[in-house]
Amino acid sequence: MAKTPSQPRARGKSKLPKAAAGSPVASRAKRPPPGDGPATPLKTSHAKTPERRSEQPAPKVAAAPIARVSAPAMKTKQSHPKRGEAEGRRASEIETKAAPAKPVRLIAAAAAPEPAKDAAPAPAQAALAGGPYPAPDVEALAHNIARAIEHGGKALAAYMAPRQSGEIKATIANDIGDMVRSIGRVAEYYMTDPQRAFAAQTALTKQFVDLWASTLQRLQGEQAPPVAPPDATDKRFADAAWRENPYFDFIKQAYVLTARWADDLVKHADELDPHDREKAQFYLRQVTAALSPSNFLATNPELLRTTLAESGENLVRGLKMLAEDIHAGHGNLRIRQSDARAFKLGVNMAATPGKVVFRNALMELIQYEPSTAEVHKRPLLIVPPWINKFYILDLNPEKSFIRWAVAQGLTVFVISWVNPDERHADKDFDSYMREGILTAVDCIEQATGERELAGIGYCVGGTLLAATLAYMAAAGDRRITGATFLATQIDFADPGDLKVFVDAEQLKAVEERMAEHGYLEGSAMANAFNMLRPNDLIWSYYVNNYLKGKEPMPFDLLVWNSDATRMPAANHKFYLRHCYLQNDLSNGRMELGGRTLDLRQVSIPVYELATKEDHIAPARSAFAGAKCFGGPVRYVMAGSGHIAGVVNPPTKSKYQYWSGGPPQGKFEDWVARAKETPGSWWPDWLTWLTEQAPKKVAARVPGAGKLKPLGDAPGGYVRVKA
Repeated sequence: MAKTPSQPRARGKSKLPKAAAGSPVASRAKRPPPGDGPATPLKTSHAKTPERRSEQPAPKVAAAPIARVSAPAMKTKQSHPKRGEAEGRRASEIETKAAPAKPVRLIAAAAAPEPAKDAAPAPAQAALAGGPYPAPDVEALAHNIARAIEHGGKALAAYMAPRQSGEIKATIANDIGDMVRSIGRVAEYYMTDPQRAFAAQTALTKQFVDLWASTLQRLQGEQAPPVAPPDATDKRFADAAWRENPYFDFIKQAYVLTARWADDLVKHADELDPHDREKAQFYLRQVTAALSPSNFLATNPELLRTTLAESGENLVRGLKMLAEDIHAGHGNLRIRQSDARAFKLGVNMAATPGKVVFRNALMELIQYEPSTAEVHKRPLLIVPPWINKFYILDLNPEKSFIRWAVAQGLTVFVISWVNPDERHADKDFDSYMREGILTAVDCIEQATGERELAGIGYCVGGTLLAATLAYMAAAGDRRITGATFLATQIDFADPGDLKVFVDAEQLKAVEERMAEHGYLEGSAMANAFNMLRPNDLIWSYYVNNYLKGKEPMPFDLLVWNSDATRMPAANHKFYLRHCYLQNDLSNGRMELGGRTLDLRQVSIPVYELATKEDHIAPARSAFAGAKCFGGPVRYVMAGSGHIAGVVNPPTKSKYQYWSGGPPQGKFEDWVARAKETPGSWWPDWLTWLTEQAPKKVAARVPGAGKLKPLGDAPGGYVRVKA
């Protein structure tokens, strides 16, 4: 860097002390040059005063320390002090004309001045955490901001295009309106009672006073216990800076205590209708999850470090993915939860060998190839849910329930439901029973020559199977001689978290929406399930994908979860009204095919599997439904939730299951006396199933019977995207 003449004083000449490169600038005569970042201090010496000069007062605060500065030499001009002013001048006046500075590589956290070597660190400085914050490449940052804005415009265009064309009708007002009404009822509960409102406000104020006091202690270098620590399992605040930096710690705790305070308000609104309170709690979870400081660049230390280190490149990648995901959702954001490029149906997902042996408008029937020389005489039919695709039970060779069942000597058939469109608008619950389960039973008899079979129903597929069994019992049809229900609701008196979406007003809105195209979009159900766990299934991916700019990891379960299906209007309307809203099946009021269904007439053996942490079909609800049957019931509760509790192969030795006899008495009493067994429930189920029909026959090859193969598994219906 070029040397500059020293500044004259009023009396005599003196040279200012030299500062070491990279050290704090101690002299007030030194100041950072104008530009994008701090620069090394300049030496000064006497020079002539130009006719035109810029006069700026010397800074009183030293420049921030730097680790490395790379900048071109700058031409400097020295100005004389005006007469009468020299006595008061003690710092140089330097006019600089510099080329744009090259990037500053690294600055200290918070740009704080570096303390003297022998001095104790300032309390606030000592508390800063997360390591040094890299400075961005200024030119790259400017370029990336422009690119990010460009991709943001594409995302907005992808969102607006189908709305401007009328392909998507705006429903935001309705959605927000229901949320405002639900939370507004809670606000009204408190505001109509001044004493109650004052107590609530006082509780929040006291907590904030305590938080301020705790934060001030930390800023002074003292230790202070947290006032509102987040849950230890909350991954949003895992970064060390959330704990060690007092500023980010304050933001975090302010959010946590406010969210908990609001949740307590809803829980203690005792006079509200229970359904209104549950809806308010649900919507409050969505609001508090969305407003978490971890979701915003300026309040998330990890995002700040990432953005500075990459000079905004992460935001470019993130907004590009955002535009792609809105385009993929045809105007609605379809958050990518996994990298689906690593998986292919029939290759490493849904890859158990088999053949499609029948197809109609609603389903394809798949028969799997045997892997044993002998098989059990009684075939097995699996009825999956129609709101998801069947290959949750055939994710990969290690996790596949279907492959495992085949290896145990079972002849396995699976229904693969169609991904419906407007042509299927009138397909109702009765259609799914007749063209689905009952047709599959007929086909299995033709394919194997066996009249009797066992059935498995998963989730809503189990609800349909239970209704079909009641219909068959009323008609004297005894071909299904044993039934298994996996995470299935039959009694909807306590239907879990999804009940917040079901009341007369919301059902009317859903029915009007389905009437437009004849089906419910797959994204609607996918979003509903994601909203049950917003932090895990929405906002964690929002931060990772669109702010960090990272592609999600390949994960077969999440690829399946994102492979949404549509629902025919007639079927979905029947299911919501007669199951969720009116609970007709368990109460003997549901009618199908002109018959009133009575589950007490179903006297075949039943295996009812619930999962302990299920939010969709709670174990308590499955317990109540298991009591509705008229025959022997083995009730088993597996560890984990709706998916992981079911897809739990014996080779993994994960989780556990509880068994304790038939479902009698209170659920809590059954759990208290139940026996816990480590590992998978699959072998327990196999023992139960094969003891009913132990006879074996030679293995059956798909196509050897009256039904000829139409194609390889997993078939064509499963490949149709919503």
